[in-house]
Amino acid sequence: MTRFPWKTALTVSTLLAATVYASAQMFSDRMNGHMQQGGTMDQMHQQMMQRGGMGNRGMMHGAQAGVTSTPTMPGQDAFGAIQEVVQLLQADAKTDWAKVNIEALRQHLIDMNEVTLHAAATQRDVDNGIEIKVTGEGRTLEAIKRMVPAHVSELREIGWNAKSDDLQNGVTLTVIASETQPLTKLRALGFMGIMVQGGHHQQHHLMMAAGRFVH
Repeated sequence: MTRFPWKTALTVSTLLAATVYASAQMFSDRMNGHMQQGGTMDQMHQQMMQRGGMGNRGMMHGAQAGVTSTPTMPGQDAFGAIQEVVQLLQADAKTDWAKVNIEALRQHLIDMNEVTLHAAATQRDVDNGIEIKVTGEGRTLEAIKRMVPAHVSELREIGWNAKSDDLQNGVTLTVIASETQPLTKLRALGFMGIMVQGGHHQQHHLMMAAGRFVH
């Protein structure tokens, strides 16, 4: 067996120990670096979140700051409709204030509210058309009697085949289908879908308030 000199063995052992120590030291340094970097990243993340939160709050404050100091919504549909008409009348130098009747418009808007929200509408099919019994009581009945026959006249002017007949507690609205108003469409529209046809309401409101039209 070849003898291994003790001095050589000592040298090799010393080199191995030094290498192991250096490797351990480098690993420790890297771990410390990662931990420090992780801490830095955590700090950066927290700062970004804080800044983001401040930014969001700033945006919210900015959005709130952009809101006008005076409300623009009238708060009630009829009120808004009357307000719009009054503004138009005031802007028109030709308005004859001796004929203006805002109360007439208000009463008509009450009629519209009664018919739209409180009238009962029972629909059935008839020969190539539909028949709707529109009924109510008290103020609702009064509104039905005024609005439905008047609207039938408007429907006829725009080419619809429609008629109305009086009932003790309301009105019967009959609409016959045509090429432009097929039966499937009439059934789908129903009472209120038919009542909103045409664009005469807005102009009539202005004329009514100006004293040039009575519904």
